[in-house]
Amino acid sequence: MDIGEGMKKILLAGIGAMAATADSAKDIVEDLVKKGELTVEQGKVVNEELKHKTKEKLKDHVTVNIVKDYGDLIDAVDDMSAEDLDRLMEKINLKKQADAEIREDAPEESKEDEQ
Repeated sequence: MDIGEGMKKILLAGIGAMAATADSAKDIVEDLVKKGELTVEQGKVVNEELKHKTKEKLKDHVTVNIVKDYGDLIDAVDDMSAEDLDRLMEKINLKKQADAEIREDAPEESKEDEQ
């Protein structure tokens, strides 16, 4: 075997090693991607399960009580500007008008029911 033939074999062996490494690297990368995708999918499933369990626990253990306390509003009137007071008065007047209209309509409905 002459030096040229030996160099040729060494060169081909190097190219073959690079090709084998590239194939192996490609397989490794694809495997890692698959495992990563699987892990992401598993994470999504676990996340959905956690959301569901949390909602169930909240339904079982949390009670919401709505308390209408107007004391703070009444105290806040002392600190309101003239503009804020005007807006509040307008809102109060609109509420009074709406309540009055409801009261006016109620007797008419009961009269119609009697006939």
